[in-house]
Amino acid sequence: MRKFGIVRQSIQMSLDNIKSNKLRSFLTMLGIVIGVAAVIGLITIVQSVTGSIMDQFNSLGAGTITVQTPGTALKRGVSDNDIEKLRNLTGVSGVAPTVTLSGSAVYDDTIYDTVSIDGEDLTYFLHTEDPVSEGRIFNSSETDGYTNVAIVDKNFVTNVLGGGQAVGTTFRLNGYTYKIIGVAGDTDSLTAQLTDTSGLDGTVTLPYRNVLRMSGSDDIMSMNVYVEEGYNTASVEDELRDTLDEIYNDEDNAYSIINLESLTQVMDTIQGMLTTMLGGIAGISLLVGGIGIMNMMLVSVSERTREIGLRKALGAEPARIQLQFLIESITLSLIGGLIGILVGLLIAAIGAAALDTPFKISYGAIALGAGFSAAVGIIFGWMPARRASQLNPIDALRSE
Repeated sequence: MRKFGIVRQSIQMSLDNIKSNKLRSFLTMLGIVIGVAAVIGLITIVQSVTGSIMDQFNSLGAGTITVQTPGTALKRGVSDNDIEKLRNLTGVSGVAPTVTLSGSAVYDDTIYDTVSIDGEDLTYFLHTEDPVSEGRIFNSSETDGYTNVAIVDKNFVTNVLGGGQAVGTTFRLNGYTYKIIGVAGDTDSLTAQLTDTSGLDGTVTLPYRNVLRMSGSDDIMSMNVYVEEGYNTASVEDELRDTLDEIYNDEDNAYSIINLESLTQVMDTIQGMLTTMLGGIAGISLLVGGIGIMNMMLVSVSERTREIGLRKALGAEPARIQLQFLIESITLSLIGGLIGILVGLLIAAIGAAALDTPFKISYGAIALGAGFSAAVGIIFGWMPARRASQLNPIDALRSE
């Protein structure tokens, strides 16, 4: 209890001394405030931005591998038989071929010649969250290549149909008559954000076999491979490569694979590097703040030399005097750190709003800032505190 009372008394004396020198204390804490605010603000903004990007990657579908198959001079693309081989691989929950074509639509005797045509498999819709906002997706009997059903996007509804009723409406596409069964839902996926659709009248999604028939080719140049839950994506990718090497007789550049999981790992690495770099830059401000605290404490020791001498003459132990000045240094640093945390969170919130990214509090950054400020108080307050504790009481009492 006695030791607790001594510490409490030392803290109270520290606060009284800080209050008696308000301007000097504020200027001393300013370096800590700036340093901690920079650490928290920068790290939080970086993590918010990279977190938003990671969400975009994940919105493409966790465990999705994109395969491009331009093929070789002897074998272009892949066939339905080849895709069936890929579907039977261990760890593959589904393969969705994708065929893309451009074309023209005719509705109400008006021709719209900038229409994008996407051919998708039922598997694609089963692995896409909220694929339609109105109507329905294809069923298994409509993917034979001869059932003319379509899903259109909202641009098509606005530009071609004039904003009217979509589901149930018929139109002509590249000479074929199609019936609309659904309107595609909104998507925040990275693919959608990177695709410029401003010059299109709209996008029409058909069963992929319909698009192959429309193009007059059986070659499939792209597909999404979905990894079954519980299986390692890298292992499934290795099996894919082995099978594709067999399909293309080990020819180079016959295919390319994009593993979204690998991209997320790269993003994690980049985020870690940015966080470390920005933390180091902000740490320089904390170093400057620490030097400011040490400078103030040395001045305080010089100004209070007679007080120290009197306390020693009355029996105060050197350790008690050292504790007094060390607590004063730590208190200054922690107050500056607390203000810095609040300022840093405010900066991060403003930055997130300006960059239009979700604001997420980084508790790790707060712990780092608080730990840094406490460490600065201890490290840079130790030398002045030790100097005060080693003053000779007789010399101290003689000082002016």
